[in-house]
Amino acid sequence: MKKLVWTTLLVSGLAGVMAQGAFAQQDSVKKKSTFGLDNGLISISINGKDSTSKAKSSHGRFTGGITLTRLDIGFSRLVDNGSFSLSKENEFLDYTGGKTSTVSFDVLQLGYRFNSHFKIYMAGGFDWTMIRLKQNITLEKNSPTMSYTEESIQFSKNRLSNSYVHIPLNFELRSKENAHGKRFTFVFGPEVAFLLNAKVKQVSKENGKEKFKDDYNFEPFRYGGTLRLGYGGFGVFTKYYFNDMFTTTAQKGLRNMSFGVTLGLN
Repeated sequence: MKKLVWTTLLVSGLAGVMAQGAFAQQDSVKKKSTFGLDNGLISISINGKDSTSKAKSSHGRFTGGITLTRLDIGFSRLVDNGSFSLSKENEFLDYTGGKTSTVSFDVLQLGYRFNSHFKIYMAGGFDWTMIRLKQNITLEKNSPTMSYTEESIQFSKNRLSNSYVHIPLNFELRSKENAHGKRFTFVFGPEVAFLLNAKVKQVSKENGKEKFKDDYNFEPFRYGGTLRLGYGGFGVFTKYYFNDMFTTTAQKGLRNMSFGVTLGLN
């Protein structure tokens, strides 16, 4: 938790410095800060709310600040060298698809809107991937390989999870507003992420609830891409990560993708 707090403060400080430099270039634009609800999610913005306002501007503008948007809720899938079927080396990671999920959201963003239809912005936030393992195994901590112990007890929950701080660079295209004041939105772009922590949570009749923290050989640095398609504040997303999930040689080619719904797409 302390690591998460310090990471948030670091990202906030960097965004503040970036925003100060960006807004200093706008001598002819009056600065304005707003706070409110944007599509049901909290938003604080500088230089006015970047919304679907019908007010037209002939000049681009910088936008940015603290936000709580792009809440992604969905499912994760392991892709083993291009296949959704796990190889023999990765069978111990066999998982329940309906209970293998992902959650992410952004807390900061800084960008430039060229006009009412196109914007580029960099954001910062957090995401979690939770893999519900089928096998009654316990992954070993501080192991250079993905070694594990086969247990004689039955787990009602055996979950391997990780959390990352992510930094996406998004390109956003928006249609004209319709009669209801809503638009279609298409967002795409690359993303990098840094590992915060990983954890195994087990629940059994014999041992009750147990939690074990380690990095479990998850990649400390992750990179990939995101696509979003939305209408109003609601949308769908898919993400794919181009590097391996784990640092271990035996898991080479094992990658992660996710898909689901996005709330607070603005």
